[in-house]
Amino acid sequence: QVQLVESGGGLVQAGGSLRLSCAASGSGFSINTMGWYRQAPGKQRDWVAGITRAGSANYAESVKGRFIISFDNSKNTVNLQMNNLKPEDTGVFYCGADVVLRGTILRYWGQGTQVTVSS
Repeated sequence: QVQLVESGGGLVQAGGSLRLSCAASGSGFSINTMGWYRQAPGKQRDWVAGITRAGSANYAESVKGRFIISFDNSKNTVNLQMNNLKPEDTGVFYCGADVVLRGTILRYWGQGTQVTVSS
């Protein structure tokens, strides 16, 4: 079993910054990719950014140039630095991880952390 624990959400004014972190814990697993997803009220969960274990990062068009994703191999932790936040960034941010566990690739999710950007 793998657990993902997120931290770092909160309330910020437009133009401000927040940093989210997600730590993966458990035993006998290795990370393939980790990423962040956002779910706005009444909407589906959308992909925001992802990164491979090797450090290759990708971003949704809406956050390119504002968000930076990074992965700490030694801690199995993914971070999302969010700058120049906009009200439309508001939502619950979920960490997702594709891990190899006993030879199988599985997807795990964190519990979510609220990000609210006021105008």
